[in-house]
Amino acid sequence: MSRAQPETRRRGRPSTTSRAEIVAAARRLIEDEGAERLTLRRLATAMGVGPSTLYRHVRDREDLLVLVLDDFLQQVPLPDLPRAPRERVVVAAVAMRDALASRPWAADVLAVDGFLGRLDDASVRLVEVVLAAAVEAGCSSEQAVDLFRALWSHCVGEVLIRARSRTTTREERARYPGFASRDPRLLPRLAEIGTRWPHIAARDTYAAGVRALVDGMLPRPADGA
Repeated sequence: MSRAQPETRRRGRPSTTSRAEIVAAARRLIEDEGAERLTLRRLATAMGVGPSTLYRHVRDREDLLVLVLDDFLQQVPLPDLPRAPRERVVVAAVAMRDALASRPWAADVLAVDGFLGRLDDASVRLVEVVLAAAVEAGCSSEQAVDLFRALWSHCVGEVLIRARSRTTTREERARYPGFASRDPRLLPRLAEIGTRWPHIAARDTYAAGVRALVDGMLPRPADGA
C-alpha cells in the first residue's frame, strides 16, 4: 500500500505551487547546498513563496525529505536480476550502491534507523529483492533483515566515504599520506604498506565486500557449492 496521501485542501485562495514543484525545488536546493541546509523557510525563500504555501503540501522538513527521496528512488530502474538467490543479493546490493553514489545526499539522509520504513512501496523495491532472495536461500525473516542491515551499512559507508573523500582539497589530502614513516617494529604491516595506502584504498572493492557478507551470512548450499 502506498504511503502517498491526497493533498489537504484548505479554504481560501488556492495554492499556485504544486507538490511536484516543491519537491523539484527541494531537490535542487539539496544538491546545491546539502541536505543539512534544507529547511521549509529556506526553501520558501528560494521559491519566492511564503512558508504557508509549503505547509499546504508537506507537514514538516522530514516529510519533505521523504517526498524528495521517493521522487529520486522511484526513478532508479531495477537491474536485471539473476535467478540464483545469492547472485540476486549481490546484484541488488551493487544497484543500491550505484544509485546512491549518483546522489550521495540521499545516502546521508537515509543513514538513520527507521527512515527506510517511511518511504513509499516503490522506493524500497531493492530491499524486498534482498529479503526475498535471502529467505529463498534458507534464511529466516530475522536473518534476512540482519543480512540487509549489514549490506546497507556497507553501502552507505562506502558511498559517504567516497563522496566526502572527493570533496577534500589537494592540500588536505597531502596531510594524510597513508602510513609513511611508521615504526616497523611496532606496526610492521602498516610500515610495509606505507604511502601505498591511499592507492590501495581507492580501488573499488565494494562488490567483493558484498560477496564476503553474502558468503558469511547466507546458509551454504547443501552441495557445498
